[in-house]
Amino acid sequence: MSIAPYPDWIRPPAGGYTAEDLDRLPDLPPHTELLDGSLIFVSPQTAFHMRTLRRLERALESAVPEGWDVWREMTVRLDRRNRPEPDLLVLDERGNTGPKQTFCEAGDVLLAVEVVSEESEERDRDIKPRKYAAAGIRHFWRVESDEGKPVVYIYELDPATRGYVVVGIYHKQLKVDQPFPVEIDLT
Repeated sequence: MSIAPYPDWIRPPAGGYTAEDLDRLPDLPPHTELLDGSLIFVSPQTAFHMRTLRRLERALESAVPEGWDVWREMTVRLDRRNRPEPDLLVLDERGNTGPKQTFCEAGDVLLAVEVVSEESEERDRDIKPRKYAAAGIRHFWRVESDEGKPVVYIYELDPATRGYVVVGIYHKQLKVDQPFPVEIDLT
């Protein structure tokens, strides 16, 4: 029995991959992200991740104002070498370019949401928020598990520092008026 050769993309080019490469590389695993020119592969998700994501998505969809849409697991082109995939995002409808669209532009994103998994802690707590802020995404939510219950950390972009500041931490009930009014039972 012969072993199939590794795909060509297993060996990155000098300087790493670009955001456009994600659409050209054949047979990439689903939900492949690009951070600093490196391909990031997502591990299987937990029941906590799936349930939390579903609850947040439904709540955001019912609250999102006219002209905005909630998208799940779509990459965002932040710059030439970064195309992460937030778990959820709120996108200006004008950023929807049609059924063959494979990514969003950072300028069209109002809110990015990451549900932290064990394998993605560093990316979701540090790397991605810094990159989202640098790209000008005004709102970021990070969701952590506290004994199987979601805790939502809400951040807003400080235009002076181009970094996020915590504006709230929610354990049982999330109720905010920015970026738009939404209320979510987290229990």
